[in-house]
Amino acid sequence: MLLCEHASNYIPARYEGLGLGARELQRHIAWDIGVAPIARELSRVLDAPLVLAGYSRLLIDCNRPVGVATSIPEISETTAIPGNVALGSEERAHREKTFYWPFQRDVAAILDRRQASDKPTIVFGVHSFTPVFRGFVRPWHAGILFRKAERLGKALVAALQEPGLLVAANEPYQIRDDGDYTVPVHGEARGLDAVLIEIRQDLIGDAQGQLAWAKRLAPALQASAAAVAKA
Repeated sequence: MLLCEHASNYIPARYEGLGLGARELQRHIAWDIGVAPIARELSRVLDAPLVLAGYSRLLIDCNRPVGVATSIPEISETTAIPGNVALGSEERAHREKTFYWPFQRDVAAILDRRQASDKPTIVFGVHSFTPVFRGFVRPWHAGILFRKAERLGKALVAALQEPGLLVAANEPYQIRDDGDYTVPVHGEARGLDAVLIEIRQDLIGDAQGQLAWAKRLAPALQASAAAVAKA
């Protein structure tokens, strides 16, 4: 199963861009650039169910537990988000009900059906990351993030190795209970293998790069899933 938790930078008009300009809303702070077309192509090629979030992560982040500071960030990277400052409990509850829980329920419903029919399932979240973060130049072309799904994660890292490509395990982030939702809840809590795929966004900023990475990822996902199934 495929998830794309940061697929969109859409913010309803009533929020007035959360006080940000159009240029700011095209940045990584608002969404994961380039990943939605990749996830759709992987879904098509692999015949895998896909759920994409339809709203910006700045409204509420669908890969964070509700209530943590990064769920509705007042600052993202180094950018202040005026529309998220000093939110009351009513507005937080509204965003959870309107934008967050519908996505999580859709994911859970698909996983419930698959598990009820004893259909083997692996969860892949598709993400992108910035080439530079707070002055640090990130050398990786892609990273595979995992925790309990160590066998799957390492198999996927190995399957993506090719000359000139730097793919790392648990870079540029690490999975944490207070910083992630997909892997801990939709994966580990159900006893399912789950990993996040992170691709550097400058490699997938156009259709050519997106298609190239979808073609690279599809056989790697199949190979790693098969390796785990045989183990």
